[in-house]
Amino acid sequence: MKTAPSLRAIPSVEKLLRALGPTALPRAAVLAVVRRHVASLRRAEDVPAFDAVLGLIRAALDDLRLSRLQPVINGTGILVHTNLGRAPLGAAVVETLAAVAASYNNLELDLATGERGSRAAYLDHTLALLCGGEAATIVNNCAAALVLILRHFTCGARKEVIISRGELIQIGGGFRIPEILEASGATLREVGTTNRTTLSDYAKAIGRQTAMILRVHRSNFFLGGFVASPGPAEIAALARRKRLPFVEDLGSGATVATEKLLAASAPGAQTGPLVPLEHEPTPAEVLKRGADLVCFSGDKLLGGPQAGIIAGRAKLVAALKREPFFRALRCDKLILAALQTTVDHYLDGAPEDSIPVLALARAPNGELRARAERIIAALAGLPLQAGVGAGRAQVGGGTLPRSVIPSVTVDLLPERLALEDFAARLRRATPPTLGYLGGGRLKLDLRTVFPRQDERVIAVIRQAVAR
Repeated sequence: MKTAPSLRAIPSVEKLLRALGPTALPRAAVLAVVRRHVASLRRAEDVPAFDAVLGLIRAALDDLRLSRLQPVINGTGILVHTNLGRAPLGAAVVETLAAVAASYNNLELDLATGERGSRAAYLDHTLALLCGGEAATIVNNCAAALVLILRHFTCGARKEVIISRGELIQIGGGFRIPEILEASGATLREVGTTNRTTLSDYAKAIGRQTAMILRVHRSNFFLGGFVASPGPAEIAALARRKRLPFVEDLGSGATVATEKLLAASAPGAQTGPLVPLEHEPTPAEVLKRGADLVCFSGDKLLGGPQAGIIAGRAKLVAALKREPFFRALRCDKLILAALQTTVDHYLDGAPEDSIPVLALARAPNGELRARAERIIAALAGLPLQAGVGAGRAQVGGGTLPRSVIPSVTVDLLPERLALEDFAARLRRATPPTLGYLGGGRLKLDLRTVFPRQDERVIAVIRQAVAR
């Protein structure tokens, strides 16, 4: 039991708050941290000195500050980085968000009649046009879109969903396709093997309990060697003969020809040949080949906000929107506004550079190298070795796993600081700056750093090595 003198050694909450002074956090949040530490001191065997207690509290408050959602500088070379918010939004989208968020809007009002209207009526219309479907709708993410579809088609006596074993993938955050199927109430019916599935495998599995056929695009990995699987047109034809719905989960959902679009310059040149990326199936392609419904993400290759988009046959889309569960998954006004502006860009034929993730991918290596040299020149005189390196950027976000985009990096080696400590200082800076370790250097890949952030990169590095 702690003695009275040791209890008196515990500083009061008010004394600690006064010593902390102003912070960037709300007072209530600071107070909660201080009280938690004081309570822990009452249970401890020894009470540290006041300055030590204050230091621990400051560190805890700094960790809490860093956990707030905030802008970061992405020097990882991963364009669609799930941990960093995936695709950044374009200037026009941000402008629309500010306008809609700051005022009332016609979210569920028909301005033509003055009566209550349908949420996302315009966006449903434009998404159907973009996807080449009869109709479309939106929910809050692609996993939710898949769950909604599965719940609808397996709500009756038929529960089985046929899927190839080669498509039982795991997506970000540890979510696995089999678990999503089971959580929706469906019964999984696996066909084929990991590397080879034939059309006859699907045909043999169809029975009285079959509710639908599901195809999941392997967007976050690839199989090579002795592999085979039927295409969507073949599966669609089988599904039509058996009068079964055929659904494809595309995951990333590119709406442009990725093999022609994403370009990077040859290292060291201002301009250069296109670097072809692998082809990513588009919703329009899949629907044209016979799928009844397709679902995909709004915040990956499409370059919009997080959303789950469903497109396809009008009858089926209408049925999904009548599901009571649909209301729990619907998007709010900000997501709808951001996605609406993003889709309008595509329909207007706006240049790809208006979609930030595509603009970053297309930046010539010559431009990146010039930026890297300017950054390095600005770091002269610091206790730091800095040089230009070659990078291998990736699209990320579970898309185009075989594609690599040549890039340019700023390679840093501090003279008085361990690399891990240097990386930690950059992460804790304002704004937090993320790179990766390679070749005994900390590398910042400029393909994922916006040009407007270069000055902040310089300032953050200066602060990190000067501390």
